[in-house]
Amino acid sequence: MSKILEIKDLNIGFNLSDGFRQAVYDVNFSLEKGETLAIVGESGCGKTISTLSILQLLPETAAIKKGEILFKGKNLLDLSQKQMQQIRGKKIALIPQDPMTSLNPLYTIGNQLLEVIELHQGLKGKEAEDVAIKALTRVKIPDAKEKMKAYPHEFSGGMKQRVIIAMALACHAEIIIADEPTTALDVTVQAQIMDILREIKNQEQLSVILITHDLGIVAQNADNVAVMYAGRIVEYAPVKKLFEDPKHPYTKALLNVILDINTDSVETIEGQPPSITDDISGCPFHPRCSQCMDICVQNNPKMSDIDGSIVACHLYD
Repeated sequence: MSKILEIKDLNIGFNLSDGFRQAVYDVNFSLEKGETLAIVGESGCGKTISTLSILQLLPETAAIKKGEILFKGKNLLDLSQKQMQQIRGKKIALIPQDPMTSLNPLYTIGNQLLEVIELHQGLKGKEAEDVAIKALTRVKIPDAKEKMKAYPHEFSGGMKQRVIIAMALACHAEIIIADEPTTALDVTVQAQIMDILREIKNQEQLSVILITHDLGIVAQNADNVAVMYAGRIVEYAPVKKLFEDPKHPYTKALLNVILDINTDSVETIEGQPPSITDDISGCPFHPRCSQCMDICVQNNPKMSDIDGSIVACHLYD
């Protein structure tokens, strides 16, 4: 397998009213052709902002202070917005969190699909329409030709999500970034969307970055997992190894957050994750860690290879 994407020493922050605040610290990961990499962690840990930087879709207040984003060896951070338009959608496609707001309510599904196909594939007329219908059919939208005439409000959330996946298919994207692709969908529809993504990934040898907090989805779909906390990757491991032998206390805590169906209670992680305005010395997880030592308060641990897992934790010094 060959690396199609590499993120190297990525540092991102926000210009706030009280000055610049860092949100992502020295993030490193790579993506192989045909691989699904899951990025997991609590809300606000930096999952989405790290991946939006790949497409240069950060908010105006955000800034990349350091790092490289290499797509097939080319640093995307060196490209202009015009050059990035040839990457977004065509080479790297985004499936955003909210399918409800991802489609323009004023245009039909067909209009929006055809616009994307014309922009990225240069096809028009019957040829473009055939590509659009085929893409909708592949994501299991029934009566695809008729559905081209429908407006987004006539589709359910799950159907809208399928349309967005169809757009990526129609443009032959090589990487799909799926940002919480099953948010706000019921359990049955969630399973259908993930089945479609998995099927297309295997057929097309696509690479997928899957951002989620649902460890069940991770177990069923990922090849490798990056666990993020407070803007840092704290553990990086093959999915089977991560579930069978988690190393970082935060990873172990995430895996222990289990719903008890008899009592409707949930085992939670004590405390709250820090905000970007909090100044925490040492390991950012130490205020919530049951295995905290003196060194954890003083020094932030470096990433090291522990039995095939890359971990940032003083327990293994």
